[in-house]
Amino acid sequence: MTAGNRLAGAASAYLASAAHQPVHWHPWGEEAFSEATRRDAPILLDIGAVWCHWCHVMDGESYEDPNLAAFLNAHFVCVKVDRDERPDVDARYQRAVQALTGQGGWPLTAFLTSDGDVFYGGTYFPPDGRHGRPSFYAVLERVLEAYRRQKDSVLAQAKELRGHVAASLRETKGGALSPDVLARGADRMARVFDWRYGGFGTAPKFPHPGAILFLLERWWDTGEPWLREIVDRTLTGMAHGGVYDQIGGGFHRYSVDERWCVPHFEKMSYDNAELLRAYLHAYAALGTPLYREIAEGIVTWNLEVMADAERGGFAASQDADVGLHDDGGYFTWTPDEALAVLDRDEWDVAHRRWDIYPGGEMHHDPAKNVLWVARSVEGIADETGRAAGDVRDLLERSRAKLKAARERRQAPFVDRSIYVSWNAMMAEAFLEAAAVLGREDCRTAALKTLERLWHEAFVAGAGMPHLLRDEPAQQTGPAQQGPWLLDDQVQAASAFLSAYEHTGAGEWLDRSRELVDMTLAFYWDEGEGGFFDAREQALGFLTERGKPIQDAPTSGPNATAALVLLRLAAVTEDARFRERAERTLGAFAGAAGDLGLHGATFLRAADFLLNGECRIVVADTTTMGPLRSCAASAFRPRKVVVSGATSPVPGMEPPVALVCAGTACAAPVRKPADLLATLATFGRAR
Repeated sequence: MTAGNRLAGAASAYLASAAHQPVHWHPWGEEAFSEATRRDAPILLDIGAVWCHWCHVMDGESYEDPNLAAFLNAHFVCVKVDRDERPDVDARYQRAVQALTGQGGWPLTAFLTSDGDVFYGGTYFPPDGRHGRPSFYAVLERVLEAYRRQKDSVLAQAKELRGHVAASLRETKGGALSPDVLARGADRMARVFDWRYGGFGTAPKFPHPGAILFLLERWWDTGEPWLREIVDRTLTGMAHGGVYDQIGGGFHRYSVDERWCVPHFEKMSYDNAELLRAYLHAYAALGTPLYREIAEGIVTWNLEVMADAERGGFAASQDADVGLHDDGGYFTWTPDEALAVLDRDEWDVAHRRWDIYPGGEMHHDPAKNVLWVARSVEGIADETGRAAGDVRDLLERSRAKLKAARERRQAPFVDRSIYVSWNAMMAEAFLEAAAVLGREDCRTAALKTLERLWHEAFVAGAGMPHLLRDEPAQQTGPAQQGPWLLDDQVQAASAFLSAYEHTGAGEWLDRSRELVDMTLAFYWDEGEGGFFDAREQALGFLTERGKPIQDAPTSGPNATAALVLLRLAAVTEDARFRERAERTLGAFAGAAGDLGLHGATFLRAADFLLNGECRIVVADTTTMGPLRSCAASAFRPRKVVVSGATSPVPGMEPPVALVCAGTACAAPVRKPADLLATLATFGRAR
């Protein structure tokens, strides 16, 4: 550790990677702000992530330069933040820099007053003015001159910007909910749908799994063919693209092109959790074999690369690269690299299937190919004169050989941090995978993860911290565990509730209720309704509490809270949960028309409130008897599964299931096939 660098021993892999740098970095905290006040120096705030390619580039080019570091140490107080570890810090300062410059992203480079107000900022700054951007040296000199010579003006503008950020953090806009909100939301999504390649918008293209879930449920209710077409084209386009890892499974973060072909190669836990649910729901609803195949691939990648099989839990991310000058090298192939692994017959089908040719897609190295599905099995069979079954066998052999060869390469770094919200999301998705795919290993991994979160993260009277540290929360205490964020509470409560629905074990329902009660105590806004995104804090922009509703990038915390409250109300028949859900959704209803794709989870919650749940009460003979397994695996919008120790129908002994929708109940059933038939038709408007 260099003198003044306080990052050695940091739990964050991103912060620890900078511990050797000559910059006198501080972690986010009171000490840095106090030093800035004492020295009357501006703060340089660098926000990045361990998976962020350009963050590492800026580290190598600028922050490891002794001369630049000496200038920074002399004139600035330097603070480095991991956006995964502190999403609350990132959310606020991203908004400030976006307001100043019109863009955000990582690395985020912001210049603050000692009060934490932003007066200048940007993203990546090269040291020498490349890429059409000003040099970092020039930026630093201008910032310092403005701070010293125009300080009153700088402070006044920074205070004005704080007011703008504070207002933008409150996404509430009251209004009334009606069925038209759902129809308009679907129409807005259709307007930005890419009918050629699937997905929404143009390059760069992100997955938006929440929109897929909403549109799939909307299709089930209305039967409108265009809704299913959007779902199918998007899921198929992503599945065939390079944004999906054709060899190892799992999705990269996004595609840089509209065809889903060339990705940014980092893989995020939260993306794969939500995409796993989207493919599982689509497979359960539509029966498309490709969707099962992709879901299995996501599960395989997680179990092989991300899961802690012994303790439970899932890693946060896998990097794109293994060095500054690498760009997806682990995941891409030259023809010679593939030919060295495959025999003649395997090569003959593999290069056609995955488009492995001398002219690849990677601009920095045109020989490198991103693997994507360029031809169908049937098309390859016609071209090569082989039977389709033989082509499939050769492709499976090719995939296994390419995967084995790839595993001999240096693999990108995996961040083993255990973030509560992301682990809850993955565990919930794995519970669904266990039911839909019939995989007991998924169920084991999910429940082990949730047990770990409850026993090692949960703090009685406080809730869930964002990061599960090596020391159990009960030993270190709430003050050492923070930050305390709404997202972690509601995602964990949702996963615990799902564990109850999938197992029938009452302790999971109790845990979900306890966590929701604490969320209401610490985050609820009694005046206007809705939930604040974080507990009260007193440092920089963190003094401004937000009320987020947008899915950016994961499901909006207030929308997730409303869904959890509605599900709890349906399971427990406790009216207070429904009342808080109604107030939450009403607090944002006036903004529904402006949210578009980023309001998908809000629309799913509004749909639940407006159209009501499908309640399945199951009394089965074993913990995971056939009826409960069937109830868990079947697709049905707004479904909740309630376990009863006794039969829900007087005079009928278990096993028996009762399906209720709206104000009516179907005839009780004893067989899984009859339960599936009931769920497919009863209470369906079309």
